Amino acid sequence: MKNLKVRLALMNFLEFAVWGAYLTCMGRYLGNIGIGTEIGYFYSMQGVVSIFMPAIIGIVADRWIPAQKMLGICHLVAAVFMILTAWYGATAEGGVDFATIFTLYSISVAFYMPTLALSNSVAYTALRKAGMDTVKDFPPIRVFGTVGFILTMWFVDIMGFQTNQWQFVTSAVIGIILFLYSFTLPDCPVAKEERHRSLSEAFGLQAFALFRQRQLALFFIFSMLLGVSLQITNGYANPFISSFASQAEYAGTFGVQHANILISLSQISETFCILLIPFCMKRFGIKNVMLIAMFAWVLRFGLFGMGNPGGGVWMFILSMIVYGVAFDFFNVSGSLFVDQNTAPEIRSSAQGLFMLMTNGIGGTVGVIVAQEIINAYTYGVTVGDDFFTVGEWSTCWFIFASYALVVGVVFALVFHPKKQ
Repeated sequence: MKNLKVRLALMNFLEFAVWGAYLTCMGRYLGNIGIGTEIGYFYSMQGVVSIFMPAIIGIVADRWIPAQKMLGICHLVAAVFMILTAWYGATAEGGVDFATIFTLYSISVAFYMPTLALSNSVAYTALRKAGMDTVKDFPPIRVFGTVGFILTMWFVDIMGFQTNQWQFVTSAVIGIILFLYSFTLPDCPVAKEERHRSLSEAFGLQAFALFRQRQLALFFIFSMLLGVSLQITNGYANPFISSFASQAEYAGTFGVQHANILISLSQISETFCILLIPFCMKRFGIKNVMLIAMFAWVLRFGLFGMGNPGGGVWMFILSMIVYGVAFDFFNVSGSLFVDQNTAPEIRSSAQGLFMLMTNGIGGTVGVIVAQEIINAYTYGVTVGDDFFTVGEWSTCWFIFASYALVVGVVFALVFHPKKQ
């Protein structure tokens, strides 16, 4: 039992270490190579591929290739194209072509995003086969994913990779390690064909029939609406905090010099908040846990809008702490809710559907709209060799906070799940 938890913890560590290497600092790099106004498209691609890739890969894992092997295959492909992205960014003569680097990056992300759902499926399947309680035993395992994310953030910051292509190389190396490790994980048997299946069943499309259940339909819809918030700070927190370097009074502050380490407080907060989920899920139920997440997003954005790296740095720090609640109470508890309310034969597909609604549709709309808002209220300046985005950042953060507040209020009024 203990050995199983260690193995799954290592899987989660590597899974999120791959993402942590570039997710929060990619915007800095893109600005430095001259495509800072296109940051939103790179983050939106995570959402676009999540609309269909997790569902497709989940279907394959449910029907033909065991989930743990599919996890490894996806990481290998993602790593290869991440290395190609880094290589092109470093060797392009006459400036980086947006279409080329965007295409290479997009293919890598297309194979990485499904692994978020696959790693959950592997863990849930292994825990159930061992007779464990997923609500109780999974969150402590998932904590190590956040630890992996934090350590690669720190590594990239300390090594000076925040503004260059080596953040992508770091991600790829970890992905290859996970590819090799995935073939040692517990087996996740594919569904046995015991009768003739319809075309819909054969391709796992029955997961979409969950929308016929009012409770699950509302859950997925609000997951999409809240998913709008998920990638905004990942894409823009680093460029925002770093932009204070253009002001002499803030240029030498720790937060500006080490934005990634400051932002990593968000993930450190996650490690503690994850451990609260079993208690909160059983004590308050899914609705209240989701409400807590929604109003935490209001604080996350609002504190960014009021803070600065000097005397107002405490607001940044508090925003980072709040992020743990905002992110984990939504993602982890939502994943557990889906797992508990779907049949075993479509659980991988259902997890893919959850990813589609959150990181897919919600995440895509969120970063594209955020890019338009930020482009409308900010502008780029070059100071020495560095590029910064400056302007009315506070207005942008307050707009995002207002949206999260409206979603939370409506959710409280219309979502009434049955007690588990």
